Amino acid sequence: MLKEYAEKLQSLAVFRGILREKTAAKLLAFLADPTPESYGSFVSGLYEHGDSLTDFLIETVAEDENPYIKRISERREVPAEIDAAARRELAFLQELSQLTSDEAWSAVGTGEPFSRWSVHEADFMEIYRERVSALHTRGFGIFAKYHAFCFKDGNIVPIKNPDPQRLSQLSGYELERENVIANTMSLLRDKPAQNVLLYGDAGTGKSSTVKAIVNEYRDMGLRLIELTKAQLGELPAVIDKIAANPLKFIIFIDDISFSADDDNFSALKAVLEGGAAAKTSNTAIYCTSNRRHLVRETFSSRQGDEVHASDTREEQISLSERFGLKVAFLKPNKDTYLQIVEKLADEYGVEVTPDLLIRAEAYALRRSGRSGRAARHFIELEAGKTDGNE
Repeated sequence: MLKEYAEKLQSLAVFRGILREKTAAKLLAFLADPTPESYGSFVSGLYEHGDSLTDFLIETVAEDENPYIKRISERREVPAEIDAAARRELAFLQELSQLTSDEAWSAVGTGEPFSRWSVHEADFMEIYRERVSALHTRGFGIFAKYHAFCFKDGNIVPIKNPDPQRLSQLSGYELERENVIANTMSLLRDKPAQNVLLYGDAGTGKSSTVKAIVNEYRDMGLRLIELTKAQLGELPAVIDKIAANPLKFIIFIDDISFSADDDNFSALKAVLEGGAAAKTSNTAIYCTSNRRHLVRETFSSRQGDEVHASDTREEQISLSERFGLKVAFLKPNKDTYLQIVEKLADEYGVEVTPDLLIRAEAYALRRSGRSGRAARHFIELEAGKTDGNE
């Protein structure tokens, strides 16, 4: 029986990608050569996911990026033979998911195995049909398992431990965030969404706002792909890779500014202006910057022999105008800053006293000034003192 399972697993075509998953590969190795070592290796790998073989195979199949699911996501017709193959393979994987550890161990040796796994009944075809119907919110492949990504070596790569910031943890700037949230909801609802520039003083929560929004609405099909300024030339490639994906994407470029002769300037400008590399309807570009006009300008740059220098300067400083939505995050005044301190103190379990507020203000003035970041750093220090005393 195990040899037959191994042969069928090796012959997968539609769901062949599951064999790249390391635990599935260990399962195949065990089925092909059932030894105590291969048994233990597989069970050890399975325990990283849980103790259920059935659940492991369901999740591995559901997250697989294959020709069948790609065609459906791109709204292309699925040829009859591919559809039939997918059904047969799902039926086999359902059968395999019922293999008990006792049945497996009987092919290895005698006695009782040290480790076992559990199985339960499951309709793989129905489960997969439900996953397919929820593609626009759950996604497939790596986009089903993760919600934040970066771009590396020409590939979209998951960020396995993204910033867990949530909107409920952010204090102040409610109106500014509401504008960004409203634009994001337009994207999620297939309505026109603008590219967004969040600009203003350091530490005011620009980046945290973007990350918190993605964390908040990930279950509605929102994903984030973060690029560095040096990767702006890769924008067309990134957009092309996700153009047919049923999910919605924020392409996030944090803390950008340009020098007058920066090649990355042209790459971003081309996308914002709607050129050949223009963003698709399932993407929006969100940038943060400490500069409203994005391009650094010096007095020396105003000198030179360029005939139409004023036109060049106008082009450079107008880059920010190509964002459909610009949201300013400016340093808070004293009252707003102390409100942020109070909310963070409540979140961290720190008692709010007049002395605490006085010290919070002094802390901000000793640093770069009042900001949400300064408030958080101060409260984290105070929370640390409290924990240390207990």
